[in-house]
Amino acid sequence: MLEYAAYALVLFSLGMYVVLDGYDLGVGMLSLAAGPERRREYGEIVATAWDANESWLILVGVVLWAGLPGAYAVLLPGVYLPLIGMLIAIILRGLGLELHSAAGRYRRGWALLFGGASLAVTVCQGLVLGAVLTGPHLRNGAFDGGALDWFSPYGVLCALGLVIVHLLAGAAWLQDKTEGWSRSRVRRVGRSLLLGAGVMALVLGLALRSADPQQFPLHQPVRAVLFWLAVAVAAAAGAVAWYGFGRGPDWRPFAAVATMTASGLLGLAALTVPVVVPPGLTVHQVASPHSSQLFLVLGVGLCMPFVLAYNIYAWHSFRGKYRAPVDSPVPPPPARTRTPAPAATGDPRTLVRRVLLTVLGVLAAALPQDVFGGVSALIGPIGVTVLGCAALAAWIVGDHRDARAGCFDADTGAETRS
Repeated sequence: MLEYAAYALVLFSLGMYVVLDGYDLGVGMLSLAAGPERRREYGEIVATAWDANESWLILVGVVLWAGLPGAYAVLLPGVYLPLIGMLIAIILRGLGLELHSAAGRYRRGWALLFGGASLAVTVCQGLVLGAVLTGPHLRNGAFDGGALDWFSPYGVLCALGLVIVHLLAGAAWLQDKTEGWSRSRVRRVGRSLLLGAGVMALVLGLALRSADPQQFPLHQPVRAVLFWLAVAVAAAAGAVAWYGFGRGPDWRPFAAVATMTASGLLGLAALTVPVVVPPGLTVHQVASPHSSQLFLVLGVGLCMPFVLAYNIYAWHSFRGKYRAPVDSPVPPPPARTRTPAPAATGDPRTLVRRVLLTVLGVLAAALPQDVFGGVSALIGPIGVTVLGCAALAAWIVGDHRDARAGCFDADTGAETRS
């Protein structure tokens, strides 16, 4: 049963990522069509919690790697290129977001980088989703396909559908967090994206039967009830979102869109469980040993409440409508006199100590390869631990002593000021 718990952790983390990171990817894409002031506003809204949202993607990878290694081993080789593209785009997206807020020049360029990288992340995720749903080429339980097997017509449809879904979530989030959109524009954009999402959901659902080699046993009563219940909840949430766009309360469309997304993921899981990798690799076949499962479920399961608490704290701290900060003049610093402190690197003892501690640190990192690899027994595991801790403690104690002596003062070497 632990393998099902690991699979549930994957689904939960994936659902949290799609719901939470979907709206800020959508806001990033919507910023491409906004003016300069709106771009900055959108960036400030996303900057409040985007890094916490992407923590759920890390948890998905960790649980797959440790809990379902069979699925990890056959899925990743088939989607290496879009995954690498997604990771590069995530890095560029964070770069554009932070520098757009802080840079004095090229502000428009950083904003376009943020929006374009958001679009690239979404497209790559859609291509990965299409490759997973259509199933990799397997032989004897191992990947046997090519480097471009992830590219298919169904994958392109998945990418287009995911772009529309994220745009819909971004529009709903902007209605809740901003005051710049008029009610009529919110209603027009939100409802247009909602219609597009409904059409793409219908197209992808009908095409899945021919694209996915797995047979969906809807003749089973429990599976059929769960699937159609998820469809009904998604349809009801869509109706709530349709009515809520352009009307108060402003949080209602986003709550409805999040419910639609979660219901879609649950409906897809109801169709496929216990198959993890189409057409026939099940949870039991791809799961790790029982001891690894137990360690994973306890370790990751205990981490998830902290990540969720951080999300809740960020949402609570930045609740309400976005308000542009009011720039106030910074008072001049009080006049003071400071005696120049000696430079840290000017003391030969400090330089010698840091060189020796660096050598000890390198040894602490290198010796475990001989100890735990069984090549030699120069030093035991306890000795490696003691060596590393001693080097770290000596470094900290020495830096505290230098700090008290003023070696790290920002005004080191400056002239006396009055």
